[in-house]
Amino acid sequence: MEAAKVFFRSNLRFLRNRKKYSQEHLAQQLGYTRSKYTALENGQTENPSLADLIRISEFFKIPLDNLLKQDLSQWSEYDLRKMETGAKEYINGKNLRVLSITVTPDNRENMEYVPVKAKAGYVAGHADPEFLATLPKFSLPNLPVGATYRMFPTTGDSMLPVPEGSDVVARYVQDWKTLKPDSLCIVILKGEQDFVFKQVTLQKDGTVLLRSLNKHYAPYTVRVDEVLEIWQYVKHQTDTLPEPETDLQEIRQLIVEMKKQINKL
Repeated sequence: MEAAKVFFRSNLRFLRNRKKYSQEHLAQQLGYTRSKYTALENGQTENPSLADLIRISEFFKIPLDNLLKQDLSQWSEYDLRKMETGAKEYINGKNLRVLSITVTPDNRENMEYVPVKAKAGYVAGHADPEFLATLPKFSLPNLPVGATYRMFPTTGDSMLPVPEGSDVVARYVQDWKTLKPDSLCIVILKGEQDFVFKQVTLQKDGTVLLRSLNKHYAPYTVRVDEVLEIWQYVKHQTDTLPEPETDLQEIRQLIVEMKKQINKL
């Protein structure tokens, strides 16, 4: 069988020239020495590391699959810009979206828990097996098989009535287009020191609308290329007991019931 052609080296040179960067400037942007970058572009590094491939892919906003397998010099500027701003293939996960996991000795996936002290490190280490290996691991009964789960702690009151300090069990979402509007999700964002727990809606203009359950917090949008991972809410656990209903809550419930009765008339 004929080996698949890899365009990484020529694409790297093309993308650098497209931005009008010198090798030295691009090396600085990527955090490399000039000699390391030159070796990558000239093909002297026969098997670039996965970490280097991911770094270059994210820097240029080019999905890794395209960076390796497509001759980008043959693409139109329109198609290149479309890809950089959140192409359909990126959203639906058809291009390579790397998810690192850990497994038990009998080859079953672990569920990792991200403690509060590790939240800031998760954004940088989410794709690093060595970082994931440091996280606590456990299992929960009655979770549907065939999916990858992780548990994330929440802080603040933006998602009330989910109590502050709850631990959210969430399922990894590969194809973001499967998400219904206002799906509850943990969202991992580039450049952030924390992840967010929000209602998520993918919009047609290539942005993601993030909305809080607590109406005191205004919704906001991010570009799809700013999103690293999405984990859909499955359940949460908390040590906070629900407060007894107040008179105001009882009155509100009576009003709701009255409206239902009026609508039936």
